[in-house]
This record gives sequence, C-alpha cells and structure tokens, in this order.
Amino acid sequence: MTLCKSQGNGGTLRALATQQIQSIPQACPLISALPFLTLLLLFPPHLQAQWTLAACAAVSKDYVVGAKLPPSGLFLKTNEEWHHVGFNHPFIVAVDYDPTDPTTLYLAAGNGLFRAANKAANWTQLTGSDVTELRDLAIDQTDPKTIYFAHSQGLRVTHDRGATWTELATNLHRHYVEAIRIDRTQPKRLIIGGEEGLLRSEDSGKSWTLAGASGWAILRIEQSPHDACYWLATTQGAGLFASHDCGKTFENSGRIGVNRDLYSISFDPTNPKRIAIAGWGPGVAISEDGGQTWQERNHGLPRPDVWSVIFDPGHPGRLYASVQEESLYVSDDAGVTWKPAGLDGSVARSMRFIP
Repeated sequence: MTLCKSQGNGGTLRALATQQIQSIPQACPLISALPFLTLLLLFPPHLQAQWTLAACAAVSKDYVVGAKLPPSGLFLKTNEEWHHVGFNHPFIVAVDYDPTDPTTLYLAAGNGLFRAANKAANWTQLTGSDVTELRDLAIDQTDPKTIYFAHSQGLRVTHDRGATWTELATNLHRHYVEAIRIDRTQPKRLIIGGEEGLLRSEDSGKSWTLAGASGWAILRIEQSPHDACYWLATTQGAGLFASHDCGKTFENSGRIGVNRDLYSISFDPTNPKRIAIAGWGPGVAISEDGGQTWQERNHGLPRPDVWSVIFDPGHPGRLYASVQEESLYVSDDAGVTWKPAGLDGSVARSMRFIP
C-alpha cells in the first residue's frame, strides 16, 4: 500500500533546504517533511547564506611619508578574491551593515562616518568637520535607522540614518570612547568602553553605570551569538573581562593577555564553545570550552602580533587573522595551522562578514 506519493522538485540541496515549509505536501505531512528537516540539520541557515568578508585594512609595510598611498580602505572578498572598493583611505577602523539591505555598509573612519551604498559603489559622508577620529560603530539590528559611533571625544547616535546626530557622552567623566555594542535582545542596553573601564546604559545612552574593569582602557567588546547574556571585553594590559549576567557586571577572566594589548574577539557562529581573541604578544588564542581556558595557536604565523580575528559563519572552523604588516592569514582548523590569504603588507583593524 502506498502511503505517500513522492513529489520531488529536482532542485539543489541548498534550494531544497530553503523552500518554504508550506510547499510540503499536506497529505502526509510528517513523512513529507522529513527530507526538509534533514536538510535543515545538514545546512543550517548560517551555512546556507552567501557571505562576503569585509576588511578595513591599510597597506603600510615599507610605506614612506610623502609616497603614494598603496590601496587601502575597504576590501571585499568574493569568490576567493579581494577587491578594493571605494576611496583610497588609510584610516577606516570599523564596518557594519544595514540588516534590511546588506548592500549598504557603514564605515567608521578617521575623518567621519560614511555610508557605502550599492555594494560600496556610492559613498556619502554623514558627519561634519566637528567630529573626527572615529573608533567604532554599531547599528541597531531591530531599527537600522539607529546608528551609534564611538569617537575620541564621546559617543554619537542618529535615529534617521545619519541626517541628524546627538552626542551621548556629555555626562561621562572621560569622554573618549573606544568600543560600542548594542544588546541584540535589549536594544536600549548599550555597553561602551573607554579609558576608565566598561559602562552600561539601559536607556539608549541617557545615563551610564560602571559595569567593570574600572580604571582600565577597553579595546573591544563583543556579545556571544549563542548566549545573549555572555559578553567579553578586551583591555590594554589587564587581559580579558567577561560578563555572564547580560552585561551588568564584568569580571577578569584569568591571565590571558595580562600585560599585553588584546585587540579583537570573535565568537564562532558554528560552535558555541569556541572563541578566538587576538593581540600583540599572544597572537591568536583559542578557547574550546566557552572561555574557561585558552591556548595560543600561532604555528604558521610569521609573528604573534595580530590586530583582528574573525570566524567564517559559512565554514565551520575557518578563522581569519590579520598579522601586523605581513598578510591576512586563514586557518581551516581553528588556528591549528595557517596559510596566507591575501592583503599582503597590511594591517586590518577590523573585519566583518556581510550576508
């Protein structure tokens, strides 16, 4: 007796996995759904997506003041090739994207905030001469009209995609802000880092409370993609600080990076226990147990001075690292082995994968 008649559509595995579930035949829903559910397990959403790696990089090796600037600024990696897009700019330090239109990027640079639309083909400066030395930026994933950027004199926000700006650091003791992140589950909650530790706001920056690392300069802040209450922050000399209570408090996380500068954090989107950090001296360090222990993984890197690291959401275990004025390096085994991956002679201060 035939229970259900097959109704295959002949598409690729990826196409099958991304079909709308309502297209599954209804006569025998459980049996018909099994191939669909199996493909979802084999190809979860972050592996189905097509990702582009964006790097904010300056080619500075052997550069002499007054010489022509080598290609620097925003680089996009597509089809295993790097492309320099937009202006030749030596001081782009951070990149983020509009979640409703990932072809529109926002760039924090030494001379202001830029919107790079149409796959970075069209650039518009969104700030004036009253603000320079931008350090970081963050876009509200629930309301992409809201953009924050950290700069040498404070923190600014727009709620209209850059048409107008409001300064939020006027009531801070020290105005310099190096890092900013928005809680993806509570967008009114901001975590910032500057010269005097980590600060938290629960009201979109109207008021601030000390959250930890008092007296230490903060260099980077990241929130785990797997656990919204788990945050990490790197410092200049004091190592790594962690929060397990949704950013309310941060505590020192051991000896890793103490007396060194830690510049970068990356949570592996494909493995909730794997985290990478990077800095000068430790190079690349990996945790396979959610940050409890760390192992330096620099075999194959020319030097242990690393500006930024990032895991590839589309390839489990793939990790990129920018080594000071050497090259971008890639590992397909979470840092156990490394090989060059382009951008020779560069410093990539930050990287981000764009869907």
